[in-house]
Amino acid sequence: MITGEIKNKIDNIWTTLWTEGNTNPLTNIEQLTYLLFIKGLDEGELTKENEAVFLGLDYKGIFSEIPADFTDMQKRHWAMMRWTQFKNLPAQDMYEVMVNTIFPFIKTLGGKEESAFSKYMKDAMFQINKPATLQKVVTALDSIPMEDRDTQGDIYEYLLSKLQTSGTNGQFRTPRHIINMIVELMKPSPEDTIIDPAMGSAGFLVSASEYLRKNYKDLFLVQGLNEHFHNDMFFGNDMDTTMLRIGAMNMMLHGVDAPNIDYRDSLSEGNKDADKYTLVLANPPFKGSLDYEAVSNDLLKVAKTKKTELLFLSLILRTLKAGGRAAVIVPDGVLFGSSNAHKAIRKEIIDNNKLEAIISMPSGVFKPYAGVSTGIIIFTKTGTGGTDNVWFYDMKADGYSLDDKRAPIEVNDTEDIIARFGNLQGEVDRKRTEQSFFVSVNEIREQGYDLSINKYKEIEYEEVSYESSTVILTEINKLEHEIQQGLKELEMMLEG
Repeated sequence: MITGEIKNKIDNIWTTLWTEGNTNPLTNIEQLTYLLFIKGLDEGELTKENEAVFLGLDYKGIFSEIPADFTDMQKRHWAMMRWTQFKNLPAQDMYEVMVNTIFPFIKTLGGKEESAFSKYMKDAMFQINKPATLQKVVTALDSIPMEDRDTQGDIYEYLLSKLQTSGTNGQFRTPRHIINMIVELMKPSPEDTIIDPAMGSAGFLVSASEYLRKNYKDLFLVQGLNEHFHNDMFFGNDMDTTMLRIGAMNMMLHGVDAPNIDYRDSLSEGNKDADKYTLVLANPPFKGSLDYEAVSNDLLKVAKTKKTELLFLSLILRTLKAGGRAAVIVPDGVLFGSSNAHKAIRKEIIDNNKLEAIISMPSGVFKPYAGVSTGIIIFTKTGTGGTDNVWFYDMKADGYSLDDKRAPIEVNDTEDIIARFGNLQGEVDRKRTEQSFFVSVNEIREQGYDLSINKYKEIEYEEVSYESSTVILTEINKLEHEIQQGLKELEMMLEG
């Protein structure tokens, strides 16, 4: 988590933009993302240049030569484009360099014309319109240390938290520590092909890329894996072009050169993906507008419904390769809903694939955006069944208070969840009264495919013994006598 000092600096930047007339939170996040992107680019290039000098190697980076299509004015600005120079410019010069040179330059940074980055940056606009405001924001951002990837992520996460309400399509921000927990549970491998079909700011994809960097040190030394990581591993869809821009920049800042990010309604007939991915990480929208007529008929075969959360589960089953795995955040209703569609999707996952785990999360996890209770459903696509014993975990706390403030607290089940899921053999003898336990597939079928943890969890009641009624009445009379005695003494004192 970011410290109070850094949080205050971000809040001050936010106030600066707000008081200068930029009142749309998403626009402000987008503009700050551009500046963070420029700062991160220069820092990344400096690191690579220093490494090349240390190793005695030639390095040709993005700032090595002036682009051939630059105008004379842009050529004059070239030396001032890097953050180390740009941050020291007078306000008017800074504004002119940004608008005329830096911003057009970063819009084409994706290289290929149809790369995810250049595609969604094409219509991007720089909307900090006052030179003095830009200078204030740049100076404030420069004072925030962001060399550490985790700090960068925390700052970005805090910026996104400024979006206080869910979008029109029912999406809301998944807390970063929940994303990281899910990625740790699924343990992506260098051979995986990963998708988030409702990607937002690409939080799941970024976390997966960071997990791979951390756990596979030789990943970039193997040519095929290196190319796969940068070009063919990460896929994401969304219907909000602003979030696609933010997601593309987020991925590039985290070292993924060419993520496959598309403007696409994942549920529509236009999405033909099938048997393509080995890992799905997602928090699909739970509500909001849905063009039912445009929904792919393939998805309606499994469960005829207008509920997006059920349709996304059908989609995930279709798009996964055999043996592919999924971890999906769903509202609690998916786990116990009694409609034909609810039962049909649960039956499909349990009977025709392999359901592995249900993690019940407390309702405060998504506050202040929503108070809905949610769970994480983890399964593997087999097409031939395979569900035997399903692991349930009752998460009580995630390290933060479950009210709107979401203040840090000591109680946190996330590490316990990761450890226990990583050693399921040790869970076999756990009792139903404990926080995690197994339930057999036969019992789940007997209960009508209900996957709510409360259906199976047993509560231990402690026997409390009380004194006999006679003893209690004697004590009450004694107290009453003492009260009356005290009142008489007080009355005498007042009269005296």
